[in-house]
Amino acid sequence: MILNYIWVSFFLLAFAVAVIKLLLFQDMEVFPQMLNSTFDMAKTGFEISLYLTGVMSLWLGIMKIGERSGIVGILSRWVGPFFSRLFPGIPTDHPATGSIIMNFSANMLGLDNAATPLGLKAMKEMQELNPDKETASNAQIMFLALNTSGFTIIPLAIILDRSILGAANPTDIFIPTLIATSISSLAALIVVSLYQKIDLLNKVVLSYLLGFSVIIGGGVYYFTTLSQEQLTVQSNLISSIIIISVIISFLILGLVRKIPLFETFVEGAKEGFETSIKIIPYLIAILVSIGVFRASGTLDYFTGGIGWLVAVAGMNTDFVDALPVAFLKPLSGGAAKGMMVETIKTYGADSFVGRLASILRGCTETTFYILAVYFGSVNIRKTRYALTVGLVADLVGVITGILVAYLFFH
Repeated sequence: MILNYIWVSFFLLAFAVAVIKLLLFQDMEVFPQMLNSTFDMAKTGFEISLYLTGVMSLWLGIMKIGERSGIVGILSRWVGPFFSRLFPGIPTDHPATGSIIMNFSANMLGLDNAATPLGLKAMKEMQELNPDKETASNAQIMFLALNTSGFTIIPLAIILDRSILGAANPTDIFIPTLIATSISSLAALIVVSLYQKIDLLNKVVLSYLLGFSVIIGGGVYYFTTLSQEQLTVQSNLISSIIIISVIISFLILGLVRKIPLFETFVEGAKEGFETSIKIIPYLIAILVSIGVFRASGTLDYFTGGIGWLVAVAGMNTDFVDALPVAFLKPLSGGAAKGMMVETIKTYGADSFVGRLASILRGCTETTFYILAVYFGSVNIRKTRYALTVGLVADLVGVITGILVAYLFFH
């Protein structure tokens, strides 16, 4: 329900700002720009859906082979004790467990193309356990909260963009981004656990979190010993090896279990195609509202207002010029990327603002996009507190990102 209010608010705020610009500043272009943005974003939404159709057909076909071959049971034995406490409503041997694990793994490696279809599959499988088909379950909210916290070990796309834009050391934002996104994810986990009364001080939960932290810390230490060229090459190589190894292991396991691999793949691919079609209306709706909101200039006024308040408070305002990236990322990943590129071109890739813009793009997630697409794929209308938790995680990520940027680069 809250998404309805947010969606309408985007249009109403944009319209109000456009009227003010027209009457007070005689801006004759604001309404044509808003109208053009509706067509552009509708086209973008449909193009994204078409692209997702192919990717989802591929990955849901692969996941169907994994399910039939018993991969869920294997994964459940590894992380079952931990997941059974975070997702008490999901049986440890349920197919959703495997999809959730695969989705989180793809997100951590920065493999968005693989993460989205796996996440949509997880939502569909959790929906089978949901007693109220129009209302988000606790498990679905926990899953969405951890997704919208944007935890990524290797922000490969951002590093590559910084390299293209001429950064002397494109990987210098690696550790600050990892710190910010880790704290953001922890905040999301804590907030949802408070809502759902999950005991995070349980010995099993703490042991898994500690073990995971050690692995992440070891990975960070290793990557800090590499040059920027080595980091880019090795992170890309490691991500590729892992995902290809997953595909091959599913196929081999399927052969061992004597599963009809081709037929099973086609069956899963059909499910991916059907899910992609369901997404289109939700995706277009949210993207059009974002386009109107941005084209009206409302975002610029928000940024300017924050800058004024910070200046009045006597605080350093150097971070304000990077804030548009933080505002846009929960709305659209593409818009955040464009704003980061624009910011770097204006201030320089190695400037404080340029580095902060890169961190802010990496420590937040496309919250509205994820909620619209994931909940829309299973026709959930009542999202409960999912958006609140997602925005809290984004806010914590932004604040932490700003603080670590000052610590590392100011």
